Amino acid sequence: MNLIYTYLADRRFLWLLLIINTAGTLYGYYWYESQIAQTRTIYIPFVPDSPTASLFFVFVLAAFLLRTNWPLFEALAIITLFKYGIWAVAMNLLSLAVMGELPWQGYMLICSHGAMAIQGILYAPFYKMKLWHVLVAVVWTLHNDVIDYVFMQYPKYPGLEIYVQEIGYFTFWLSIIGAAIALYYARRCKQGRQLQLYGPRNM
Repeated sequence: MNLIYTYLADRRFLWLLLIINTAGTLYGYYWYESQIAQTRTIYIPFVPDSPTASLFFVFVLAAFLLRTNWPLFEALAIITLFKYGIWAVAMNLLSLAVMGELPWQGYMLICSHGAMAIQGILYAPFYKMKLWHVLVAVVWTLHNDVIDYVFMQYPKYPGLEIYVQEIGYFTFWLSIIGAAIALYYARRCKQGRQLQLYGPRNM
């Protein structure tokens, strides 16, 4: 495990992740382009769920490369990366089951979003979140669920509209699990058990 954290802390690897996540974020906003064009302005910040999650992680990586921490972005990233990473994998698999086929982009989204969920947690031992950071992130996340499934601004997957209530329930519990994960790592940080990512060795 220590070897894994050594690679995660390598600045060359951080730069690679920053480039990949920035490109993925831009592509994600492009993927939502048609839905955003039909969305009222007030809802737009809450529509592109996955790219906004990866954008939070872009800020986390940028902070690491600057040899600092931005804990609020860490809290937002760990919850939303887990939530929307797992969500997108599940939705694409459900689409495959319902439609009987999946375009190549669907398989790409399964891989990329699975990686999203993993990377947010892999870097969690380096986060310096406090309870209030997590609480703010939880409010954002649950508010996003309300926008998606009360005001019906959820990401549109053809053929899955009939399952919107079940999907909304599933999404809510992903938010709760993500919040629990963030609280766990915030508690570790409070106990002084977080790992140091930057310092004299990385100068």
